[in-house]
Amino acid sequence: MARIEAPLEALAEYLPPGTYPHVVKYLHQYKVHLTVSKERASVLGDYRNATQDRHHRISVNGNLNTYAFLITLLHELAHLLTFDKYGHKVQAHGKEWKTLFGSLLAQFLQHHVFPEDIRLALQKTLHNPAASSCADDDLMRVLRKYDPKDERRCLVEEVPEGALFKTNDGRLFKREKLVRKRIRCMEIPSQKVYLFSPIYEVWKAS
Repeated sequence: MARIEAPLEALAEYLPPGTYPHVVKYLHQYKVHLTVSKERASVLGDYRNATQDRHHRISVNGNLNTYAFLITLLHELAHLLTFDKYGHKVQAHGKEWKTLFGSLLAQFLQHHVFPEDIRLALQKTLHNPAASSCADDDLMRVLRKYDPKDERRCLVEEVPEGALFKTNDGRLFKREKLVRKRIRCMEIPSQKVYLFSPIYEVWKAS
């Protein structure tokens, strides 16, 4: 998907107030090529390590609210720091990455840039961050409070049992019962059954 390249000084509008100077020092130090992407359904951010021909590259979805944007950027910066220290010798989301990501989060928590509910959610993850903020249900629920309001959109867990909803690609589903940590849903009219994350964002069926 096409990406919107943002001049570095324009980055401030995507970040919470007061955080730009703390972020930009990492971008300058490691010569990061940062791009702001259009919305991607499967990923919030991405990191590609430096090569002989290219600098480190990070992309972050531009549709995220400022707090989600910062957390995603720190997630990708942690990948950069992990690669800078260990190369390809460790797992992408292994203990080394978790330690460095937790350290970055702790640094920004000290600057008091997050609202209290986000701060509390982040503190719970400092020592064992999820491989993706999308995988941290509690954090995603809190971050979603700061998204622009759209009454047409909701989470799968907010759809009443038996009610219909649509996914971003226009497919129609009926919400069924919770199965462990996933919600059983049946596609209409194929009657195929899928298991959805409770915090997967969908459209209310009209």
